[in-house]
Amino acid sequence: MKEVENMNESDFKKDTTFGVIGVCGANGNLIARILKERGFNVIGTDLSQKSECRFASALEGYDFDVFYGRTPDAFFNRCDYIIPPASLPKDSEMYKRINKPVLELSDVIEIFQPEKEVFGITGTNGKTTSTTLLKRIAKDNGIKPCEHNLEGMQGNAEFIPILQSRLDGDVGILEVGTFGVPGTVGRIAKNTNMSGGLITNITPDHLNDLGSFMDYANVKGEFIKELNHKKLIVNGHDPTIMGLLRELNYDGEVITFGVDETPDSIGIKECVCGNEITVKEIISGCGYYFCKCGITTPQVDYIATNVDLSNRTFDLHTPEEKLEVKMAIDGIHNVYNVTGVIIAAHEFLKLPYDKILESISTFTGVEGRMEKVDKINGKTVFVDYAHNPAGVQTVLKEFQKLFGDFTTVITVSSESGEVGDLEIFNSVLKFSKFIVPASRASQKIALEKLKENSRLNDRIFLNHISEFEKEGTLGANEKDVQEGIKKALNLDCEMIVAIGEAATKFKSIIHEL
Repeated sequence: MKEVENMNESDFKKDTTFGVIGVCGANGNLIARILKERGFNVIGTDLSQKSECRFASALEGYDFDVFYGRTPDAFFNRCDYIIPPASLPKDSEMYKRINKPVLELSDVIEIFQPEKEVFGITGTNGKTTSTTLLKRIAKDNGIKPCEHNLEGMQGNAEFIPILQSRLDGDVGILEVGTFGVPGTVGRIAKNTNMSGGLITNITPDHLNDLGSFMDYANVKGEFIKELNHKKLIVNGHDPTIMGLLRELNYDGEVITFGVDETPDSIGIKECVCGNEITVKEIISGCGYYFCKCGITTPQVDYIATNVDLSNRTFDLHTPEEKLEVKMAIDGIHNVYNVTGVIIAAHEFLKLPYDKILESISTFTGVEGRMEKVDKINGKTVFVDYAHNPAGVQTVLKEFQKLFGDFTTVITVSSESGEVGDLEIFNSVLKFSKFIVPASRASQKIALEKLKENSRLNDRIFLNHISEFEKEGTLGANEKDVQEGIKKALNLDCEMIVAIGEAATKFKSIIHEL
């Protein structure tokens, strides 16, 4: 077996045959498709049967052989190079059968570079909505963004965005996430040759893994480091973003945006200088601020004014002109999201404003974000993926502004652990008429709250105690969600909002109630 080093794509003849082991996994699936799209011969294999292959649908339309459920000698004999999954141990029986040069995942990334401009979108909240909307605008105007097409995968972390950028398309528009692991965001930005990006906001998340807010913020700061000397579109109302730009000596073009709206709360964030900074909040963690270290709300380049949430309209003042924007989605947080996307579409996709506004006026949102699922016995049921303290606070505040009273069913398990779970519960208490804790984390907090204050018996309705152990932000199982919605349907409130990953994952059970 011969290892391959220091090769370029041009070193491989077009009749080269690559054997990809593990095409039912995300990385193997993407690698096989990249190589096939670039004109090479591909053979795949996986120990899963085709009926059990999670991402089999993404391989449809690609004309290459796949050995499902087995890896015969013929697979190795027909290949010129073998690409094993990164998880395959080198002392495994499968690896010992490899008798051809090997390309590791890192080799594929190094050799087969993106062939298009790539734009990244990161932040704590709003990434998915912003990415989806920008892609929609591109498609509406005949620009094809590359898509991973991995069913059920958000695909914003690990190696998926990196490989996605190498798939067929006119542009790369990538959601850049993180599980709070240092190096993740920087690796994605670097290995996609990203030429520009958008940062929506940075608010506390993943603190259970990272320890402090600034540790988490610095993971997002990797995005700024890797895009130095390039172009960044940023929420100028977020002191954390503006502070990181200063601390990291960002030397590229910065375009700022914000929303001219009366603040409705006061928040405290840690400043990059180490002091606490008071934020007159328009959305959680963002608004008007001043720190004695010199970080203060800038005169932003794009400002949204005359926001009318009931009619979903606002005026956007650009450096050139005033635009009248009509949205098809709700909430002041989406005014921020839409504004950032308008700038990205104009600056990165080079589209005129009138074409951009046409798409925005018909974009009805992303599945699982303020999504109306059903109406049952006169009660409207929404789900929302909000799963961190800032996201929950922002979304529930908007629901209250738009609709008044509602019952919240909590299915969240915060990635910031008990501190995050408590912050989420307190936000739910602040904005909801009734609360139904459906996740184990929220049920534990509910028990303590009820012990401390018996008057909360009129607002908190604890149905049962779940035995479900959290999995990331998945805080409840299908039965927990079902029981929570059932309890909410029996309360005297015409709107129900089920928040969290479990609520969106198991939303189909709502139709059965």
